[in-house]
Amino acid sequence: MAGDTRNGTPQAAPDGAPAHTLVISDLVVETRGREPRRILDGVSLHVAPGETVCLVGESGSGKSVSSLATMGLLPKDALTVRSGVIEVEGEDVLSASPKRLRQLRATRMSMIFQEPMTALNPVLSIEKQLDEVLDAHSAATGTERRKRIRDILELVRLPDIERMCRSFPHQLSGGQRQRVMIAMALILEPKLLIADEPTTALDVTTQKAILELVADIQKRLGTSVLFITHDMGVVADIADRVYVMRHGRIVEDGPIGSILREPKKDYTRDLLASVPALSPRPARPATSAEIVLQTSQLTMVYGRPSFFRKGEGTVAAKDIDLVLKRGRTLGIVGESGSGKSTVARCVMRLLDPTGGSIRLRNREIADVSRRALRPHRKRMQMIFQDPNRSLNPRLTVGESIIEGPINYGVDPDSARNKARSLLETVGLPADAIDRHPHQFSGGQRQRIAIARALALEPDLLVADEAVSALDVSVQAQVLDLLDDLQARLGVALLFITHDLRVAAQICDEVAVMQKGRIVECGPTGEVLGNPAEAYTRQLIDAAPGRFWDFPNFRPLAGAHEPSRQDVMVEPAR
Repeated sequence: MAGDTRNGTPQAAPDGAPAHTLVISDLVVETRGREPRRILDGVSLHVAPGETVCLVGESGSGKSVSSLATMGLLPKDALTVRSGVIEVEGEDVLSASPKRLRQLRATRMSMIFQEPMTALNPVLSIEKQLDEVLDAHSAATGTERRKRIRDILELVRLPDIERMCRSFPHQLSGGQRQRVMIAMALILEPKLLIADEPTTALDVTTQKAILELVADIQKRLGTSVLFITHDMGVVADIADRVYVMRHGRIVEDGPIGSILREPKKDYTRDLLASVPALSPRPARPATSAEIVLQTSQLTMVYGRPSFFRKGEGTVAAKDIDLVLKRGRTLGIVGESGSGKSTVARCVMRLLDPTGGSIRLRNREIADVSRRALRPHRKRMQMIFQDPNRSLNPRLTVGESIIEGPINYGVDPDSARNKARSLLETVGLPADAIDRHPHQFSGGQRQRIAIARALALEPDLLVADEAVSALDVSVQAQVLDLLDDLQARLGVALLFITHDLRVAAQICDEVAVMQKGRIVECGPTGEVLGNPAEAYTRQLIDAAPGRFWDFPNFRPLAGAHEPSRQDVMVEPAR
């Protein structure tokens, strides 16, 4: 059987086929310019036929650069390959002509990107985009291409195929767009599939469906998969072998069981120790009875009927009742489209709710005018998912932080001094105040966003997926920071997340949302430890790596799923 990796060493493929679908040897990639800097320093890895290899590491470790070099997609004005070998099915990719590279990118190798909206053409229908791939790389007739498009869309389990063919990317959900990307990558049945963080922004049930889909297609087609991720839970569920990257080098590799049970390098152990546990943290005693936020029958309906619009509209949130006390963290979890972010935006009055009550420190704000709302704005602040988009790139860090206080009458010098203090509070040097956002890492930018939110001394912080795009180690640092700030400042935290592990470690109470309604709410230990609703149990069962105790390098009691290195993969013939 090709792709047997039970002992960590892939066996030679039959019939004279290459033993490895992908081989990277001593790859060195540098920046261009007078003083080149090494991005990859002697990277070597291989992927056998039918095998899933995970490449893991923090942001900036070189994971994505490795994949782009393999696909021949390095930005020519910024990066260059100085030395090394990349072979796909024995063919040298680095010496291939541009024309040959275009042929290889679909027929031999293909890639799924992290954000499908940046990879799909927004002005072309799904069928047209898939047809372009077939038209460019095959001699199939129009009728044959139409049939192949429908077959591949059915293979990736998309509903209502004809509607999907007519649809444009913005008309699909995130999970559906990612399935279209998978269809596009596999439509010519390449031997190598590179997946670069394809499930990072997806909720746990959609993520599980995508991972199962990739595994099913891999089994049918015998495809080799190089899966790039920072999520060790995903790695535990899908990998045959693992390569751990840091600062452009492979620091450790081996079968998945060895990496999880007996990591040899401190960096690998630190990565595993940073994975939050799915079991809820011990309950914290309440320190205050003051209610900071209370919603009652909160409802949001989009597209309400009017003289010009018929129909009932779309109910995004219905009858939401929440109570959040000072110094406590209330989490809202659920799938994409469940209404989590809609509730957060209504609470912040970024959306005007269509019904119900929102009380901030016992003052009604649901139906007050924008002018009347202004005094309350400083009492509630929001931390968004992507600091790249929430921080103005043209303003220095200090200018971003002091903008709010100055608008509320604080003296500029006093505001600037406080900004320096806040930067130190969130773990950044005070002299960072004169730098711009692009000069910081993703985790540092999120710390800056937290400092900006704290500048007005709010009673309520609303964090909307504030750590979902961060590496596990950076995520752990930001969660510890929020926990520390809450203990010191007594701020109430409304925490929106699709990651149940994060919710288990930071939330005192959890509300589970499904289709715009709260289906279960209560202390985190009860809701996640002993769920009463089938939907909550479904979310927990979909959490990646739920059978592993990562910090202690061992499977959890009662784990019953086999390790991937014990599974034989029979490629399609």
